[in-house]
Amino acid sequence: MTISDLHKPLSDQFTPPTNEQIGASAHAEPGQKSVYLCGNSLGLLSKRSDLVIQEELNAWRTRAVVGHFDHPKGRNWVSYADAIHPLFAEVVGATEKEVACMGTLTTNLHLMMDSFYKPTSERYKILCEAKAFPSDQYAFASQALAHGYDPADAIIEVSPREGEYTLREEDILQAIEDNGSSIALVIFSGIQYYTGQWFPMQSVTKKAKEMGCICGWDLAHAFGNVPLQLHDWDVDFAVWCTYKYGNSGPGGIAGLFVHEKWHEVERPKFAGWWGHELTTRFKMPPTFSPISGAQGFQQSNPCILAMASLLGSLQIFKEVGMLPALRERSLLLTGHLDKMLRESKYFVPPSKAAMSPDNANHPGFTIITPAEPESRGAQLSLAFLPLGAGNMVKVFDYLVKHGVIGDEREPDVIRLAPAPLYNTIDDVEAAVKSLNEAFDSLAQ
Repeated sequence: MTISDLHKPLSDQFTPPTNEQIGASAHAEPGQKSVYLCGNSLGLLSKRSDLVIQEELNAWRTRAVVGHFDHPKGRNWVSYADAIHPLFAEVVGATEKEVACMGTLTTNLHLMMDSFYKPTSERYKILCEAKAFPSDQYAFASQALAHGYDPADAIIEVSPREGEYTLREEDILQAIEDNGSSIALVIFSGIQYYTGQWFPMQSVTKKAKEMGCICGWDLAHAFGNVPLQLHDWDVDFAVWCTYKYGNSGPGGIAGLFVHEKWHEVERPKFAGWWGHELTTRFKMPPTFSPISGAQGFQQSNPCILAMASLLGSLQIFKEVGMLPALRERSLLLTGHLDKMLRESKYFVPPSKAAMSPDNANHPGFTIITPAEPESRGAQLSLAFLPLGAGNMVKVFDYLVKHGVIGDEREPDVIRLAPAPLYNTIDDVEAAVKSLNEAFDSLAQ
């Protein structure tokens, strides 16, 4: 694959909203597709998902309750997830029995922590990255409290070194080494939502296991974004949402992973009907008999429309291939965005920006995502200088008015994510052009 291949999307199944639809002003050419670089927050609707959803609405209309066992397209609702689990397994590098399509990310995180966070008087601490996504922070703190521990003591947060934006691999490993005997659980984001750093998942998992710790991952920003091998890496558990790079729609159904080595050890404690074996589920037995593996953690019957949207998107992943096509294209697109940004006259090298972030001579930006391709996915996070000056909001408003949709994180960061399924090199170049024009306008 070369740069010239990037002028067309990898899949023709996605249509970004037009400039008018996203509220761009008269500055943006009417009727033109917007430049949508926000798949790290919410992926686009695919034509395939739209079709599958419409098929389920028709099945509901024409079959009603009968659709559970006699579906016009052969996708009986009672076993709908059976079509999703092999696709999940392929995306995260697992076996079908190790994954389950269910719930929401934080609910699944609590279920997994309830099974795998087993503090003792010697081992009770949770090691995570500093400034993890707030929902994770809340979950970690509440789990510590539920077990009678003070979160201020029980939670160890690993922070970047002074003057740096991201964590060094050696510092994470050293933190595990130094605190290993007191750590019950090591849990990081696969990709850090704010900085876009892809943590060294394999080495962190390996070190955690060497020190006798359980290791879990929140893959909210990694699922469908970077290649994963959860089974081979010996990850104990993982959770993810699917509405970002997975394109399942706002609030889409989530997923979880439990390594097969735990299937006969960590059986579901909070049992639900949908986790019961299908062969006897509808005989309504009084005793819970869980499905073998991760799917035994299911509780209630899932929303079919949510699964339909996810199924349509995952079918596209299957056709395209997570490896090598998707990752190869992602590396080229994100690399080209990185190159163009660094060539901007408004770019400030990260080392210089970190030394004096509040004393820039003029408005500018730096990139806080790692420069090394192996340490990032499809997201680049831009910090706007001087910090606290309000330049991010001004630039973001300019971009929207000109049909460029990124993702703002107050007070100073905009995240741009060229999703390889549907973004092109033309999107990247248009975004950088508008970014430079936005800075030009600040000087007027």
